[in-house]
Amino acid sequence: MNIFTEIYRGMKQAVCIVFLILASVIYGQNTEEVVLDITEYQMSENKKFGDPETTILETEDLEKFEGLEFYPINLKYRVTAKFIRTPDEKPFLMPTTTSRLPEYVKYGEMHFTIDGVSLELSLFQNTTPYEEPGYEDYLFLPFTDLTSGDGSYGGGRFLDTRIPEGDTMILDFNKAYNPYCAYNKNYSCPIPPKENDLLVRIEAGVKDFGEH
Repeated sequence: MNIFTEIYRGMKQAVCIVFLILASVIYGQNTEEVVLDITEYQMSENKKFGDPETTILETEDLEKFEGLEFYPINLKYRVTAKFIRTPDEKPFLMPTTTSRLPEYVKYGEMHFTIDGVSLELSLFQNTTPYEEPGYEDYLFLPFTDLTSGDGSYGGGRFLDTRIPEGDTMILDFNKAYNPYCAYNKNYSCPIPPKENDLLVRIEAGVKDFGEH
């Protein structure tokens, strides 16, 4: 990591701070807190990818890593979705980029709108319990959209979600992230089911990363 990389990162953080100040003036305190949360998330992702102890990048990519590229933060892509449980679904084997076939079951659906367009996404739960504590209520949300292969990673992106207590949940595409396969060919990654292909451009979250 050289001095020019540090300067570049400092400039990116400065831009984020300016955006945060403008957003707070235009939209108010709640928006300021949301934008701050998204900004901190992006910074933590860059820290994780740039640290040799936590990165998944291959050596040649780590040596020239200057930060992930994100779409500008846009709160129209942070939506409140109606959550519908689907308790009678049967488990299935989800295709991946390798021969690995993890078993999932559809847990529910989310219904929401962006720019007046009604959209729907399915949520999935792994049938194998996670060994790591804290993931007991984790739901898997893979998706593709019209930016896939045209700005964002062609294999789709993921969102982390948790089982809600009620019938609504916040869906923030500004935190959409790439599967590990986007950075390192040695990983096996789930392929988003066709039903989770959104026929709109989700210009939020992380962008594509090179030619992986």
